[in-house]
Amino acid sequence: MSTASKAQARIFPNHNSLPDHTKTRMIETLNQQLADTLDLYAQTKQAHWNVKGKDFYQLHLLFDTHAEHALEWVDLLAERATMIGGYATGTVRMSAAASRLPEYPTDITEGMDHVSALVERWGNYATTVRAAIDIADEFEDKDSADLFTDISRQADMDLWFLEAHLQK
Repeated sequence: MSTASKAQARIFPNHNSLPDHTKTRMIETLNQQLADTLDLYAQTKQAHWNVKGKDFYQLHLLFDTHAEHALEWVDLLAERATMIGGYATGTVRMSAAASRLPEYPTDITEGMDHVSALVERWGNYATTVRAAIDIADEFEDKDSADLFTDISRQADMDLWFLEAHLQK
């Protein structure tokens, strides 16, 4: 078992009334979303730092705003995992090992190429967040479902803002 898996499986005693099986499944789900979110943040910043072309300024600002949203979610996901008795697995190495997002291409610089790459990743992320809502509902963790729903709502809006640049 990897170090991250051992840490993820750890449950600290607490007075949260969720059943232990729910806590275990939700800590796992929250940590998975944490890994994906940290990766999404880093990949969005990668685009922010490296975008070039005629729409540089607008895209530079847009990517930074999107990255700020992801960074807010990182803290919320990690804190939710720990408040129900878990251990947040949020180092860069833990996140890189667990992320389900494809690696960001390093051979692009033009604005719309970055937009396309981010659309793929934000679309993938939005899908996994909706799946996390379903898991939280299945395990009757309304608070985690609410957190995932809030994230999903903003992720869908951010995806829409990106996709609008590619539509004619």
